Amino acid sequence: MKRVLVTGGAGFIGSHTVDHLLKKGYQVRVMDSLQERVHPRGWPEYMPAAVECFQGDVRQRADWEKALDGIEGVFHLAAYQDYMPDFSTFFHVNTVSTALLFEVIVDRGLALEKVVLASSQAVYGEGKYHCATHGIIYPSFRPDAQLAQSAWEVQCPHCGVPLQPVAITEDQVNPHTAYGISKYALELASLNLGRKYGIPTVNMRYSIVQGPRNSFYNAYSGICRIFSLRLLHDQPPICYEDGLQLRDYVYVGDVARANVLAMEDERANDRSFNVGGQQATSVLDYAGLVARLCGKEIGPKISGEYRFGDTRHTFSSWEALGALGWGPETSLETTIAQYLDWVGEQPDLQDFYAESEKKMKAVNVIRSAAP
Repeated sequence: MKRVLVTGGAGFIGSHTVDHLLKKGYQVRVMDSLQERVHPRGWPEYMPAAVECFQGDVRQRADWEKALDGIEGVFHLAAYQDYMPDFSTFFHVNTVSTALLFEVIVDRGLALEKVVLASSQAVYGEGKYHCATHGIIYPSFRPDAQLAQSAWEVQCPHCGVPLQPVAITEDQVNPHTAYGISKYALELASLNLGRKYGIPTVNMRYSIVQGPRNSFYNAYSGICRIFSLRLLHDQPPICYEDGLQLRDYVYVGDVARANVLAMEDERANDRSFNVGGQQATSVLDYAGLVARLCGKEIGPKISGEYRFGDTRHTFSSWEALGALGWGPETSLETTIAQYLDWVGEQPDLQDFYAESEKKMKAVNVIRSAAP
């Protein structure tokens, strides 16, 4: 296979995947809608000259037909993610586009060798926990009445005691956000249509991806951007809940390697994989690490607020993908340092999150808890 299409290839994960593909000798075509909120200046400067760039919308059949012409493999990485409650957009961009991709492949009799798709850790919802009495639990989301009382930990649905988080494996999903549901629907569509029509398919369940090129402008674009921009403006990082939430963070270059491995290794066919980081890290510890790397002695601020729909503790096991020879090679400290180097090269360092925060409060995504 030599000629591949990368949807969302101008974006964060997509562009790094493009770079890795070019290094391995692939011919690459990119289809990207250049959504204004993510790419306000059009095609980014980091797009290599060797890439064939096509501005198109994954929700439009005609654009898929043009983009797929002469293509042997597809990385469908275009996605919509945000905290805003525009629920239908998640499904149109993430799920319907996937169904449309397979529709065009089947209708036109295209001989694609494989499709690799961007899924998410969000398919697991609140994650995987252990109760000393009742064993492994896959809890539902925390009710708003609980969060409003500053009761942050996930409780056993059988005995009410706080649960202990454990690393999430691929065996059970439980999405509860529009984004997570749309990603699991994407998986169901791709795996079942792929098997039915003989199109090898792989879904990649990314943890929180970090590194250079993570857009400043999207409210969902990540903790590193939010914390670093505040610190660079001499403002404290804002931690929701109590800051003790555990997350795992994976370097975007490691994700690009995982994507290409999934395309090249037949053992990955018709499966879904976690693409996780090296270890679980609390939000407070993350804030301290960013502050140190920014050269700022500014502690985080516990705001007394929470984002409705956030999970408490989610961190993934990457053991299944590790069996194929992949592992997260880049430390969190190196990842943040590389991001900060990239930020320092950008001409506009406004605190974009401040405006996003206002919008999220206006639509009641960010809520206040009792002291």
